[in-house]
Amino acid sequence: MLLGLSLPPKELESRYQKAKSNPGYSRLRHTTQVVGTWDDHDYGLNDAGKEFGGKITNQKLLLDFLDEPQDSPRRKQEGVYTSYMFGPVGRQIKVILLDTRYHRDPLRSDGSVLGSSQWTWLEKELNGPKSAITIIGSSVQVISNLSATTRPLFSLESWGRFPKERNRLFKLIADTKREGVFFISGDVHFGEISRYDCSIGYPVYDVTSSGLTQAVEKAVPHVFSLIVRFVAWLTPTTMRVISKNCRFRSCTYGQPNFGAIEIVWSTTPVTLKLEVRDIKGYPVTGVKFPLVELQSRGLMPSVKAGEYRRHCSLEVNLPWMIKYRLAILFYCSVSGMLFLILEASISCSSHMNFSHWLKFFARKPFHGELF
Repeated sequence: MLLGLSLPPKELESRYQKAKSNPGYSRLRHTTQVVGTWDDHDYGLNDAGKEFGGKITNQKLLLDFLDEPQDSPRRKQEGVYTSYMFGPVGRQIKVILLDTRYHRDPLRSDGSVLGSSQWTWLEKELNGPKSAITIIGSSVQVISNLSATTRPLFSLESWGRFPKERNRLFKLIADTKREGVFFISGDVHFGEISRYDCSIGYPVYDVTSSGLTQAVEKAVPHVFSLIVRFVAWLTPTTMRVISKNCRFRSCTYGQPNFGAIEIVWSTTPVTLKLEVRDIKGYPVTGVKFPLVELQSRGLMPSVKAGEYRRHCSLEVNLPWMIKYRLAILFYCSVSGMLFLILEASISCSSHMNFSHWLKFFARKPFHGELF
């Protein structure tokens, strides 16, 4: 992610060149095929959607950075969405990269995320040749909807803020009978793995990793890291994968991180390992399961009215006391601090007045009565 708000094209291009000349990234480019899409700061403006005026110029800059061929369809379309197919027959992996910026309606509109042309393209991709695994890359989180539980303190971008679009996405995957699907995402400056069991007929995962250069604990003084971790643990979420193997109790990781996908084709059944790792390559959270788990079982799990089930009940549907406990704790803490400050001020003022009267009595001659 390239930092900066609505950077001029020349400045954005300069930052791309600086990133491209980084020794570590240069080594990666020479040993690995690098593919990608953009998020808001690569796009050009924080939290921006289709309203951003510099998207046409910045699309060219991103594709230049990714060494996209000059005759690539990505250079002729509106948006940087694309797909790839890797591996031999029987072990093929399809990678679909979405563009959640170019056509996205404003936040709070519950409008479109992908736009009509990209929806048509995505339907064609999911109906295309089958693959053992399909990885859908979204720059913002698909499953988690932390904004449902962190507002009004702060909000995060996600598909959960466009519930009609997210339902459409899940329905499209189910209708095309595409199996082996999971998501990868970023944007939030921390790592976590989410799971949703009640969407497409089998458990669907979302591996969130962000970022290699920017992370929430890196953005605050070191002494506040424990507070960040406490808030992450306290924030209610029904979708996050909780495991005893997590580095921290919250099963989130707010330091620089990256995501890793490991497929073991030699085992029976084939196993899939999804992880978030620290900058040294050690896992901080992860999940391992047989690939057959990502196949439709025919019956969709359901939740009864008033019942709340992990990996099935969305955060937005939690009881309000649970959903807003972070905000409740914050406002109660602030109120308590203000009360203590007020009480201390009154006490101090009373002490000063009492001292004043003592000095007054000490100066005033006593003749049998005070007044």
